[in-house]
Amino acid sequence: MAQVVQLAESASEPSTPTLPQNIQAEAALLGALMIDNRLVEDVQLKLRSEHFFEPLHGRIYDAILRMTDANRVANPVTLRPLFDGDEAMKEVGGPAYLAQLTGSGAAVIGARDFAAQIYDLALLRALIGVGRDLVEGALDTSEEVAPLAQIEKAETELYKVAEEGGAEGKAKSFGEAAMASIRNAEAALNRGGGLTGITTGFNCLNSRIGGLQRSDLIIVAGRPGMGKTALATNMAFATAERFLQDQADGIEVEKSAGAPIGFFSLEMSSEQLVTRVLSEQAQVTAEQIRTGNIGRQEFASFARTADRLHSLPFYIDDTPGLTIAALRTRARRLKRQKGIGMVVVDYLQLLQGTGRNANDNRVNEISEISRGLKTLAKELDVPVVALSQLSRAVEQREDKRPQLADLRESGSIEQDADIVLFVYREEYYLKSHEPKHPIPGDPPEVFTAFEEWEAKHQHVAGTAELIVAKNRHGGTGKERLRFEGRFTKFSDPADEDRLPEMRT
Repeated sequence: MAQVVQLAESASEPSTPTLPQNIQAEAALLGALMIDNRLVEDVQLKLRSEHFFEPLHGRIYDAILRMTDANRVANPVTLRPLFDGDEAMKEVGGPAYLAQLTGSGAAVIGARDFAAQIYDLALLRALIGVGRDLVEGALDTSEEVAPLAQIEKAETELYKVAEEGGAEGKAKSFGEAAMASIRNAEAALNRGGGLTGITTGFNCLNSRIGGLQRSDLIIVAGRPGMGKTALATNMAFATAERFLQDQADGIEVEKSAGAPIGFFSLEMSSEQLVTRVLSEQAQVTAEQIRTGNIGRQEFASFARTADRLHSLPFYIDDTPGLTIAALRTRARRLKRQKGIGMVVVDYLQLLQGTGRNANDNRVNEISEISRGLKTLAKELDVPVVALSQLSRAVEQREDKRPQLADLRESGSIEQDADIVLFVYREEYYLKSHEPKHPIPGDPPEVFTAFEEWEAKHQHVAGTAELIVAKNRHGGTGKERLRFEGRFTKFSDPADEDRLPEMRT
């Protein structure tokens, strides 16, 4: 084993403190894998070549994996041709080094322990690397000083190390998954039926999709003016308020149908967003609040509502121009510090990808963003509600109801989403095509056109359609909601306003 010692000595030549490593454990594991190829199945899910401190050992490990994946025997004889020209191998005696690694058959017994130690030491080295980069970045003032950006970058890197620590995964048995399914059904039963996840605030929508499920990506899309942000704030407020009510009723956090909210507002400031929520709840228009044209009674209602909602678990981040990586970092922080159980992003197209090239394909960037949001939902085990713009193709059709093909810039949004909701208000389009008001002396067709328009307008005034265009967990369809434009507030309609099921 003189060559192994030689590798250990060469690895520790620098005068800097030696990084955590165990060359002997690496050599023993490789020897065990070549003696008994079946051990590969026990270690390959967790251990990768970059986890080895000695690069040569990493290349030998990769070669063993390739051989076994091809259903070929991996031993010193079959691996030898792959390392005839390897310079590092020549330094330790050539391909004969492979045979020396198998010198101790006793290593087979401790192979799993060797793999675990190699993996843990690799995590420690990664942690040291993050710390070193953080210190060097903080000391370097030659470029723009941006400490908050450095902190966010360090948090992202630390989370990567933490994710690496759970990278081996765990397959659930059918029984374990069945128990989780039973718990969901029990939760729905205890909540009065129909609600297995977090409430949307709308009974009609809860009954159709079962609430917002943890780890799901929910896309709320519509053309400008349809009320996407209003719907998202209504849902977020209802979820946060339900969480407070459940806490007051002594319901455990895990069994609550509500949740603290993390709201990422990339378009509106936190003050504008809060004003909207207060306007909805106090029944005072946002214009009155903004201009000060408000009576004492309305102001008292506004102030009482603000006081009542002071402790609402509703956390707003209005940082503009966030990248998907920065948003994920901030969401993790809110999860850790505030225990958020739902994330809202307003809106998806205002996020940026991680690529810095201005010429990067926008479709690819949107794909990266939608995948990142879905990954975030699974990482934090919370529903992520992301608002999305629709393409102008909607405006070119006679029927302005949105379709999945209208999702703007990338089909990956539809692919990554678990649920897609479209907001559609026919009243908005009718108002923009209001015919001439007839006056005495006008031709009969002017009176007829206005009467027909007025009848249509009365039918749809104050209503909106919420179209469930995709639902990975169940059926699709439409739900009619009431919409109070003055307060940008959606609410449940009377039962007779329910719309029929869509045929898909």
